[in-house]
Amino acid sequence: MPATSAGMTIAGTMFFILAKILGFFSMPSNVLMALGLVGVALTASRFARAGRRIAGTALILLGVAGWSPFGNAIILPLEERFPAWDAARGAPAGIISLGGALDTVVSPVRGEVALNEAAERMTAIAELARRFPDARIVFSGGSGRIIFDGVSEASLAARLFASFGIAKERIALEDKSRDTDENGRFTKELVQPKMGERWLLVTSAHHMPRAVWVFRAAGFPVEAFPVDYRTRGAIDLLRPFATLGDGLRRTDTAMREWVGLLIYRMVGRTDELFPAP
Repeated sequence: MPATSAGMTIAGTMFFILAKILGFFSMPSNVLMALGLVGVALTASRFARAGRRIAGTALILLGVAGWSPFGNAIILPLEERFPAWDAARGAPAGIISLGGALDTVVSPVRGEVALNEAAERMTAIAELARRFPDARIVFSGGSGRIIFDGVSEASLAARLFASFGIAKERIALEDKSRDTDENGRFTKELVQPKMGERWLLVTSAHHMPRAVWVFRAAGFPVEAFPVDYRTRGAIDLLRPFATLGDGLRRTDTAMREWVGLLIYRMVGRTDELFPAP
């Protein structure tokens, strides 16, 4: 392996691991629970008063993050950043679906392709492939786990696309990427898009700003096809959550994306904090 290639691989691996660690701490539910446990532990020490305050504050903030509309308020700008795709310009040359919707842990054990709450990233392909029969279908996604468990999302996507009735010769699989940055770079290497071709990028609406800009940075301009909306729009800015778990999941999802945008900007993966159409 050339020295420059090896250096890029090592740097990419370090960035991936660092991003995973920061991703864990970007989730308010993790941070607040850890803070609360620290507070509880301190109550058994000479810092008991401070411990009670810390634990109480963490508990209140958990309630705000879980029950209030806070999660909707911070995910809505992400979802609204790119409008729904306009088909008026005609059929695309290809359609790219990003990973993140396939469960690589449950699927091999249960013997079927298991989808998570981002399932629309995959199911939208069935309709798009039917509407545009000449478009190439590309899936980009290896494994987002620090310790690879031997099953890539791409291998599961191949099975799912086959069940949709998509001809094998239309499908291209990119199975090495571990994060959004690698999605963009590795997909371009695989696809080798020609000048003037139009490609759709299918991913969750809240993930679209970071995803589109990564592809642009890789020299692969794409058109956004957002799916997997978590909100109905501005009306949800006043809607509290019925369960703590639902609200915390929404807050974690949005905050992880905002932190991802910030990290990508800080390390130069994008040249603007909040990419626009």
